[in-house]
Amino acid sequence: MPSYQALSELLEPGTTVLLTVECQEGVVGADSALPELAAEARAGGALGNVARLVAAAHAGGVQVVHAVAERRPDGRGASRNARLFRAAARLPVQQLAGTPAVRVAAPIEVAEEDLVVRRLHGLSPLQGTDVDPLLRNLGCRTLIVTGVSANVAVPNAVFDAVNRGYTVVVPADAIAGVPSDYTPAMIRHTLALVATVATTDEVLACLERSGGIRRA
Repeated sequence: MPSYQALSELLEPGTTVLLTVECQEGVVGADSALPELAAEARAGGALGNVARLVAAAHAGGVQVVHAVAERRPDGRGASRNARLFRAAARLPVQQLAGTPAVRVAAPIEVAEEDLVVRRLHGLSPLQGTDVDPLLRNLGCRTLIVTGVSANVAVPNAVFDAVNRGYTVVVPADAIAGVPSDYTPAMIRHTLALVATVATTDEVLACLERSGGIRRA
């Protein structure tokens, strides 16, 4: 884990953005299309930790961006070139635009100043979406990546951000995937090679330094 000083140098409020990945009702909510993933995100504490980080970002002046995956009811523009997409199209809960499934899930609170970016295709919150240009316009240098899943979207986000020149911080206990033992292995052997891995409490401590935040 990084030292407090090293981490705090990365997490300057004016150049840091917190990204939540697919923390939406249809993925991690009570009526999830992926109940095993939803259970892991909730019971394992990741979703609660995302909510804590979002609250701290709001209090400390750190921009929050929520990346949401959705599809049109007619499926136009949706990706079909992988098994994952075809399986998702058959699930009983669909991530349809304008439905409760694509709302950011409780207990995460969305503030007026937050940006919500929705994508209709692909696997990555950054590739082919508005996230990258928004980050550049915001002056982002460090991106905190949280959410689901550690299997697909989170590593996509981390690699895409690193490839675009951002420094990435991953709070290891604020991401989730399935099975439960996969996430720590993926973090240790993959994400730790390209990102700064920390804990939620370590990130909160750094944000508190600059924003006077009290922990939830």
